[in-house]
Amino acid sequence: MALGLAGGYGAFGAVLGRFIYPARAAERVWQFVTPLNRLATGDSLTYTTPAGAEVHVTRRNDTGGSEDFTALSNVCPHLGCQVHWQPQHNRYFCPCHNGVFDSDGRGIAGPPEGMVLSGYPVEVRNGMLFVEVEAVPLRAPETRS
Repeated sequence: MALGLAGGYGAFGAVLGRFIYPARAAERVWQFVTPLNRLATGDSLTYTTPAGAEVHVTRRNDTGGSEDFTALSNVCPHLGCQVHWQPQHNRYFCPCHNGVFDSDGRGIAGPPEGMVLSGYPVEVRNGMLFVEVEAVPLRAPETRS
């Protein structure tokens, strides 16, 4: 009986601790993606973040500012399939169920209609494009004995 009470109160204490001390938001950093002159209007590239997430970076205009670019996750919120940019149609397409997203990442056709692709903030500095992503701490190399 004492073990049951200790286990019950221990579980309650763990839940209470998570409530009092919630997890912190992940630290975010600006990562260099590409020089502006390497991405023409309508072009898209896939950038892999240090955490392993793939981001579609698309250039929609040519004014030279951050508003020219869209950085969206390439994971469809419907079933997790990979979407890709179709410049001839000015849209993102998910081949799993013919899902269509507009250039801002909003689902406009197919099962993901009404869903939104996750976005990343972008910034232009000195002719270079940066995307804000989750920071991943470096690990020390393993040593062999």
